[in-house]
Amino acid sequence: MKRIAAILLAVILCLGMTCLAEADSDLAYVQGKGTLVVGITDFEPMDYKDAAGEWIGFDADLARGFADSLGVQVEFAEINWDNKILELNNKTIDCVWNGMTLTEDVKAAMATSNAYANNAQIVIVPVDAADQYQTVESIAELTIAVEAGSAGEEVVNELGFATTPVTSQADALMEVAAGTSDAAVIDSLMAAAMVGEGTGYPNLTYTVGLNSEEYGVGFRTGSDLADALNAYFVEAYASGDMTAAAETYGIQAALIPQE
Repeated sequence: MKRIAAILLAVILCLGMTCLAEADSDLAYVQGKGTLVVGITDFEPMDYKDAAGEWIGFDADLARGFADSLGVQVEFAEINWDNKILELNNKTIDCVWNGMTLTEDVKAAMATSNAYANNAQIVIVPVDAADQYQTVESIAELTIAVEAGSAGEEVVNELGFATTPVTSQADALMEVAAGTSDAAVIDSLMAAAMVGEGTGYPNLTYTVGLNSEEYGVGFRTGSDLADALNAYFVEAYASGDMTAAAETYGIQAALIPQE
């Protein structure tokens, strides 16, 4: 009888440890609910809507592929970028995947993937004023629109220049186009897709580069989804799927090899 009781106790303890391990696993949590909720903003060419209202873009396509590899559905949730860490920790979203710069603050607040694309923060001004703003010093007196909580805001604040925080990088461009801000600072990959001849903002252009940086994906602190995504990146790069997606959205020159 004692032997049976000991066996039952061992089984119970083992099951308890398994449940605890699953409770601590973000991967198990996502697979259990059957969805990967991805926090994004409207940011072409990474995450944006097509004519049918479907989210597309380099990041959106990769997120779908990653969700498929986990055996779950992907859901996209448009968030206030300044609240991304709160949304993540509250489990409103499962990851932040939206051309997110791997700053020291981001890496301290999240579990992050390996870097997958290069980027920079650059200055956007009206075409007819571009000649006046070809150096960092020349933009010092301008009012600069930036996305709240973004790497662009961080860089401009470090320079000590005046900013107008807005909800998204798309809103920052609208500020300059409307003349309510003198300039904007946004990601170079977004600028290439949205500014200049043949884009939605033909009367805007980019001038000064303020830094160089890398993109990564953010998960809850300690999340095992970060390792799962790194493994997926290696597979997607080796198969050519990652490069094909980059070519679709014109960012192949920014892609970082995954090994």
